[in-house]
Parts: sequence; C-alpha cells; structure tokens
Amino acid sequence: MSLNPRLVKESFSVIEPVADKATAYFYGRLFAENPHLRGMFPPAMDVQRDRLFSSLTRIVWSLDSPDGLAGFLGQLGRDHRKYGVIAEHYTAVGNALLATIRRFAADVWNHEIEAAWVSAYSAAANLMIGAAESDAGVSPAWWLAEVVGHERRHRDIAVLTLRPTQRLPYQPGQYVSVQTSRWPRVWRTFSIANAPRADNTITLHVRSVPGGWVSTALIRHTGVGDTLMLGPPMGTMTPRENSVRDVLCVAGGTGLAPLKAIVESIIASGRRPAIHLMYGARSADELYDLPDLIRLESSFPWLRVLPVVSGQPGYEGMRGHLPEVTQRFRSWTDHDVYVCGPAGMVNETVRRLQGDGVPLVRIHRDVAHAER
Repeated sequence: MSLNPRLVKESFSVIEPVADKATAYFYGRLFAENPHLRGMFPPAMDVQRDRLFSSLTRIVWSLDSPDGLAGFLGQLGRDHRKYGVIAEHYTAVGNALLATIRRFAADVWNHEIEAAWVSAYSAAANLMIGAAESDAGVSPAWWLAEVVGHERRHRDIAVLTLRPTQRLPYQPGQYVSVQTSRWPRVWRTFSIANAPRADNTITLHVRSVPGGWVSTALIRHTGVGDTLMLGPPMGTMTPRENSVRDVLCVAGGTGLAPLKAIVESIIASGRRPAIHLMYGARSADELYDLPDLIRLESSFPWLRVLPVVSGQPGYEGMRGHLPEVTQRFRSWTDHDVYVCGPAGMVNETVRRLQGDGVPLVRIHRDVAHAER
C-alpha cells in the first residue's frame, strides 16, 4: 500500500477547523472500545487533547519530508515507553483515529482516502514501535532524578537543578517531560537549560502558569531532596555543529532555557562565532537569569547579551517587543538563528526574520514548554 500525502493532507484540512470536537470524539471512542486504556491517561484530558492534535498536525504536514518525520516519530515512540505503551495499543489508537477521520471528513471521504490514512498510520506506527523496541534494554523508559538545587528567582519562576540516578543522554536545545509525586500520570515538558555536564546534573527553568499543575508543584511544593520522574529527551532545535556562521538567539521568558544550553555548547566546542543573545521579558524583575548570563558574557568575549523589556516604561535599557527589536540591528541573513518563547512571539519573530531575508532553513524554533 503506497503512501499518498496529498489525500491525507486534503482530508485533514477539513478536520482542522473542528479540532476540539474531533479530539474529544477520538478519546471518547478510544476509551469506549478500550476501557482498560483510560488508566494510562491523566484525570484531566485538556492538555492531552491539545498534544494529540499538535502531534497529528505535525505528522500530517511532514509526510513529504520522510527523514525529518522519521526522527520525530522515533522520539515519540521512545517517549511513549514511559506511559507503558506496547505494540498492540497502536492498533486500538489507529482504529479510533480512522473512525474519527471518517466521521469528521465524511463529506469528502472515499475508499482511496481511507487507504491513504491506513497506509500513513501504519507507516508512522511501525516507526514508533521500532524505535521503542530498539530503545528497550538500552535506555530506561523513564529516569528518577533528585532535586539538588531549587532557587526561587521570581514569584512565578524557579530554577531547579536535578541529578538523574542514571546518565541522561541529551543534546543541547532538547527538553524532557517531568512528573511529580503530587500529580501521578500528569507529565509536562520543560527545556534543559545547560549543555551536558560531567556530573550528570541538569537545570530546568520553570514558570508557573494559572492552572498549571506541574509547574506550580515544582515551584511551590518541591524542594531539595525530592525525587522527580523524567521522560526521555526530545526536540530537534539543536546546534549545527559544523556551521561556521555567527549566531542569533532570541529568547522570550523561560524560552531562554534551551538557548542558554545551545550557547554553552557552542562555547564548549571551541568554535568562536559571534553570538547575539536577545533576552526579553515584560519587566526587569522577570529577567530572572540575567546575572548568570552576564557572567557567561564576561568569560566569552564573542557573546553579547541584550536584555529587552516590553512592559516597563521606566526601564533604562532596551525596550520593545522582541520581534520588532530584532529588526533594529544589522541584517541577520548570514546567521544561524534560534528562537524560543511564547508561541506568538516565536511566530512573529520568524515571520519578520524571513521578511528580512533570513532563509527559513537557518531559523530553528521552538515554543517554551511549560504546561504546553
């Protein structure tokens, strides 16, 4: 059965406007036909539904890019091990997914479209299953990590240092999912804020958000000596090791975390590109990591840190919103660019950089992960 990305994309575009209804139907169908699977999911399903549709959207629109898609699906398959997912679960999910697509794309549905979806899902599931099986016996499904440092940098922001009980292999720019004992089966993703260290510790920058179960628990109810669970590292916003270009990093809020890890890794590599790090927040007191960045800047003459504040009129430094501030400087067309922060900021920054002539292939982006 051959893959037909065009038919999958065309039928999926019919479903995108009713994503909320479609995902609710999908989980209702999945649990009705497989009630034993409900216990694998968190009590509240709102974030889970968003993640499902986000992943499905990425898969569908990446069907024409098999290499990149295979890497993403491999990470997903390895990550799903922490939930206890096994091969036969993919059949139940596939049946519920096909029933959902058939229902919400009924106006365009035919045997050819059904065959295209079956082919696409089978290929994706096989990649995920293969990645999970190859990882079993080599890496744990999840890691235990002791909290060895907890700094409250702002009323809503904390910096946590963790020491996993086993070595956690990751690349700068990646993120991990975190579970606390306070909220079993509830996982939230946070970027790792450092390049790999000899002592195996990792640092997370956590901002609590309204209704954020895990972020609030990490900031207010977690201390040194506590134990957390970590999923396998994920993400593709990693530094280009063979690049000779200068670097622009645009960080909004705790979106700083993966960019700081990338900057540290570039410094450790021995390369000496010029690095501009624009670090933005609403107010000066939310520039929670500025002292550490200044120390980093003082030790690496090729790094320039540019703090930017958007919502404090009396601030004496650079003011404005990051997407607009990036355009006040020289052209970035010959740079490798990394952007992370709130989704609106990331999208607008990327749009402006493209408009200024930066090739999309050189813009590496991600959205800040807390409570995503």
